[in-house]
Amino acid sequence: MSLHPLTETEISDVRAQLHELQVEHRDLDQVINHLIDNPPPEELLIRRLKKRKLLLKDRILKLEEMLVPDIPA
Repeated sequence: MSLHPLTETEISDVRAQLHELQVEHRDLDQVINHLIDNPPPEELLIRRLKKRKLLLKDRILKLEEMLVPDIPA
């Protein structure tokens, strides 16, 4: 993904950021499920939370890709 390998410090930073995003993603999932299971659901809030969850998932995937070394094809 990047032109140069990540340093140990960069890898550590990416892993920390990745962990924070995964925790937030999991928390959002729990909040969304709670809102759906306990009517009346607030549809607008649920849509906003789901959108945020998708954005987090995209960032998580990008960070995970940074941790995988480039392998020549």
